[in-house]
Amino acid sequence: MTIQQTTATPEAFPANASMAAWASGRRRAIFAAGVGNVLEWYDFTVYAYLAAILGKHFFQSGNETAALLATFAVFGVGFVARPIGGILIGIFGDRYGRKPALLLTFSLMIISTGMIGLLPSYATIGLAAPVLLVVARLMQGISAGGEWGGAASFLVEWAPANRRGLFGSFHPFAICVGQLIGAGVTAGLTTALGSATMEEWGWRVPFLLGALIAPVGLYIRRRVDETPAYQEAKEPSNAALAGEFPMLKTMMLAFAFPVLQSILTYLFLSYFPTFGQKYVGLSPSAALWSTVLATFVMGATCVISGALSDAIGRRTCLFASCVLSFVLAYPLIQAMLGASTSSVILLHVCFAAMNGLFLGALAASLVEMFPTAKRMTGLTTAYNLQSMIFGGFAPFIAAWLIATTGQPISIAFFVMFGAAMSGIAVLMLRETARDGSLQ
Repeated sequence: MTIQQTTATPEAFPANASMAAWASGRRRAIFAAGVGNVLEWYDFTVYAYLAAILGKHFFQSGNETAALLATFAVFGVGFVARPIGGILIGIFGDRYGRKPALLLTFSLMIISTGMIGLLPSYATIGLAAPVLLVVARLMQGISAGGEWGGAASFLVEWAPANRRGLFGSFHPFAICVGQLIGAGVTAGLTTALGSATMEEWGWRVPFLLGALIAPVGLYIRRRVDETPAYQEAKEPSNAALAGEFPMLKTMMLAFAFPVLQSILTYLFLSYFPTFGQKYVGLSPSAALWSTVLATFVMGATCVISGALSDAIGRRTCLFASCVLSFVLAYPLIQAMLGASTSSVILLHVCFAAMNGLFLGALAASLVEMFPTAKRMTGLTTAYNLQSMIFGGFAPFIAAWLIATTGQPISIAFFVMFGAAMSGIAVLMLRETARDGSLQ
């Protein structure tokens, strides 16, 4: 199999552009992808932090556990829509460009987030309330499905050949910043307003803030250039050669190896505020602030891991995270149960660091697996399918495991399963850190 190699180098940039323009284009690309990701994932994750409150407002049930499970099921609905968004926006992005795709995903997120902040409750409009909530989550899921692969491709395609891991790590780093702001805003409002006011009307504020600020990100993305790698891949000679690529086999591998980070992310960020309060004994504000710190550590570790993956290889970073997660999941969660608040926070941070080690090498690994002409379609479809199964329903699976077994430690086996599945798939990956160019 022979595939034309293209690369995001100054030679791939328009001939009349200076090196200064090339460098400026890279900076704008990082900023546009980063700002958009921050706002996109701030909006997407606020829902998880407010799950317990949303359950009381949008689901009529005298059973608190049933309402919480329903809320997490709707959280999962957003992930059911992610593969749909991945396929549709992936095809759109491969045909018309990364920039138009990123503008589309961001517009959908603005509308859906504002919608959640303004929705009347079940007490006001009855069954229409949860139905409209599902519609908003579907829109968020479609948007997020296209955003992940679009932003990752955009960053890595702009990167120098020897820094694709670092550039790619800015993608999960920006997601962490968005999650960090979401957790920080939620924790700050809970502390400032108090739990009663937060449950009454304060829960709307984070969603409305996201909708009001988001147009700034849309403006920034409109001003960025298309990636040089995409422009070159659209040349007829290069586009034709991409047809030789073994797409299905690569998509299967791209589905399998990211499973661990989906489980770790959504268990120890999205589900942890609930887990910390119900089973570890943390106060609502302590659980949220622990999540803030864990998110910060995960983001910092992402960038370190991304740079490290350029030096020692993607597979080394990915497999190390798998081994650590498999070996340490049970003893760390066991130690967390019944520990002091400070000890719980420290253990929480350990899981965040292990996840960051994986995430830092993830974006570049996924992008480098696919040819530029088919990258968004293959990447977004495979990644979002696994994210739907192992990420979107992770809080639901965790709550179900604990309810079924009566043992909070049971979530450790879910983590170990993810570590084993990802570890096997990582061993099957081809090392791409030494490749001089993108396909």
